[in-house]
Amino acid sequence: MVRVEEAEGIILGQKKDFGSESISFESAMGRVLAEAIMADRDLPAFNRVTMDGIAIDFEAFKNGQRIFSIKSIQAAGENPIEIDNPGQCIEIMTGAVLPGSTNTIIPYEEIEINDGVVSLRTATVLPNQHIHSRGKDKKQYDVLVEEGQFITPTVISIAATVGKTILMVKKLPAVVIISTGDELIPMNETPTPFQLRRSNNYTLRSALSEYCLHAEMLHLPDQADIIAEQLRECLKVHDIILLSGGVSMGKFDFVPPVLESLGVKKLFHKVQQRPGKPFWFGKDPGGTRVFAFPGNPVSTFVCFYRYFLPWLKASWNVKQARSFAILDRDFTFKPALQYFLPVKLSINEKAELLGTPFEGNGSGDFANLMQTDAFMEMPLERDEFKKGEVFPIWTFKQIL
Repeated sequence: MVRVEEAEGIILGQKKDFGSESISFESAMGRVLAEAIMADRDLPAFNRVTMDGIAIDFEAFKNGQRIFSIKSIQAAGENPIEIDNPGQCIEIMTGAVLPGSTNTIIPYEEIEINDGVVSLRTATVLPNQHIHSRGKDKKQYDVLVEEGQFITPTVISIAATVGKTILMVKKLPAVVIISTGDELIPMNETPTPFQLRRSNNYTLRSALSEYCLHAEMLHLPDQADIIAEQLRECLKVHDIILLSGGVSMGKFDFVPPVLESLGVKKLFHKVQQRPGKPFWFGKDPGGTRVFAFPGNPVSTFVCFYRYFLPWLKASWNVKQARSFAILDRDFTFKPALQYFLPVKLSINEKAELLGTPFEGNGSGDFANLMQTDAFMEMPLERDEFKKGEVFPIWTFKQIL
């Protein structure tokens, strides 16, 4: 049996590069960027007007000019129109390029226009006001988006801004989710008092879909020969196998010995934690990574978010940071295991992230997770945890 930190280190040591591919930026939402996006020109590309109003030469105002004649009107996207003398101005719109003969914008709210003549209604005018200077945001070839991050609407907007219609992204691995157990029936059937509907496979597939992964699903009976036959085929065509069930010490838990008989190297079996203690992890010589989770729903959920997702992000070179929250009330857990405590997250008036415990009724109580947002990782060396202490959290819901 390994400790949680050991299991994490072993798994992250087996990260895998799935390669990269080029796709349309319009299809890239949620994918991982495999290249930097750079500015194709200065941003903004010209001295940009930021208020509707008039453009003047500030020297004229400085010298006492308060009335200006309008030479012309300039809209955004038009070539700049220059004034001929300090007594003129250009009526100009937001987003327009600033004429080189002007250097100050006075908004409509501060002027009065009559028959093409502008009278100022303000005594406060500053040079270069309401102008977004060329290159103030970024210079040409500056990095706007670094590689190794998930593509969001903001990234799509930046790609469109710089004309980056094709993006290099990390490839998606081929994933299969395999549930095992004769007690599990299809979700559209009515179970007997001693049966359960299959749910872990749907849980995992829906969680993967948030990362643009569309996994295949299989269900296998508690028969070693059938498990071996199906796993042998899956190892040939899949980069990742996620198993649920059949990894404990029961007489029908065939998954670990079958995997090893197929040449999958066991890197560990059992982790000093609750829930999820029977977790098995291994690597096939062909490169397939096998995550065999315990069959209890909460155990599967914990192992997926605590181990699999960090491994997947590391394989995609996504930058990761640990999250922490403050325990909102005292809590006691006696067994010598690292405990993953379901918590409800909230933010107090000091902008502190709090975790309120919802212990539930064990690793089969998946319904309890509806009231919670994360697992708080309680250290192995202790059994009493005090309100106000800070611990790592592994979120599975967005709270904001």
